[in-house]
Formats: sequence, structure tokens, C-alpha cells
Amino acid sequence: MNIETIGLVHSPFKQVEGVPIQPTAAKDVKGTIEIKQQFAEGLSDLDGFSHIVVLFGFHLSTGCKLKVKPFLDDNLRGVFSTRAPNRPSQIGLSIVTLEKVKGRTLHISGMDMIDGTPILDIKPYLPMLNPNGDIKIGWLENAHRQFEHKKADGRML
Repeated sequence: MNIETIGLVHSPFKQVEGVPIQPTAAKDVKGTIEIKQQFAEGLSDLDGFSHIVVLFGFHLSTGCKLKVKPFLDDNLRGVFSTRAPNRPSQIGLSIVTLEKVKGRTLHISGMDMIDGTPILDIKPYLPMLNPNGDIKIGWLENAHRQFEHKKADGRML
């Protein structure tokens, strides 16, 4: 598999501690994604979308843990039932608001990434392609309301 970084995040967050754990907790936090020159042409027509899916590398994460204590729980959980950064492939995903595209820079809000985060891919968010209806959220059923208030505390390093 060939994975090449296509850009870099410019964020107000310079360290892990204090970063919102999901974009919903960072609605007003703005930042930019700068796309490498050789990929700039791929941004054509993106400015018509309100949201984008950003795939990125957890570049400060070290190692992999198959059981983690997530931010919203005190129990050990299987890593694949969480969005923890200590994963086998250390790939993150955020759905953020696309404010504007200027040249090869994407201005976004909902920034939950650390400054210098490498970008792996960007896709338009298409709500009609996502499941709706009877959606279950497992162990998060009683904890999900905390997303908007939780910040990273360094436990995943």
C-alpha cells in the first residue's frame, strides 16, 4: 500500500493536551489545511461543499494498544470500539466545516487536529451516503453527551 501525505494542518493546538476530542467539541475552532503544490489541482470544485472528511495521521501517537481507556469512560475498551490514536495504522478521521478554499489552502472550522498533523486524504461529506435510522453507539450510549466538553489530556501518548 502506498500512502503519501498530501498536506499539513495549521492549528491553534501545539500539543496534545487541550485538543477537543472531536470536531463537535471544536465548532468555533478555526484552522487551515495546506495542500502540497503537486496536489493543488485536486481541490477543484471542492469549494461547493459545506463539510469535508479529513483523513490524517496521528503523528504524535506512539505504539499501538489493543485495549485503551477512552476519554469518555473509565473502563478498558477494544481500540476498534474507540477513536483513540493508539491504533495499528494510526489513521484519524474528522468531519469538519469547510469555510472556504483559497489557492491550495482549506479554511476550516471544527479543528480537532494538532498543528503539523499530516493529511492523508480529503473527501466531500455526503450525508445521503451515510446511514440513518436505527443507529446504535454501543458503550457510548450513556457517555456521548460529554463530547462537547472533553479535551485531550495526554493519556493516549
